[in-house]
Amino acid sequence: MICYYHPEKPAVGLCKYCLRGLCSDCAAHAGDSLACKGLHEEQVCAMEELMQKTILQSKRVGSDYVRNTIFYGVVGILFSAFGISQLKWLGLQAVVYLVIGLALLWAAIANYLESRKYK
Repeated sequence: MICYYHPEKPAVGLCKYCLRGLCSDCAAHAGDSLACKGLHEEQVCAMEELMQKTILQSKRVGSDYVRNTIFYGVVGILFSAFGISQLKWLGLQAVVYLVIGLALLWAAIANYLESRKYK
């Protein structure tokens, strides 16, 4: 691979913004990446910052799913238990509570499975 700006020199890496080969004279460090010196340094730094924010947000999303799992699970158990305990006295209304509880338990399981993607 050769430098885009100096075809006689070998490239030491690629600009993260334009993906052109850069020699040691043309390469500027921008965070953990290389950028075209004087051209794309700001854009590459912005991309690096955005990447770090995305990683942080991804970790937050996982904890949100865990919190939802706990909430839906507890409320689902309460609705289901109430529905089962009141079947004798409330009839169809108790069945409705039971169905709501089972739907919440299903949501808890779905949130738990989704939270595992973000670990």
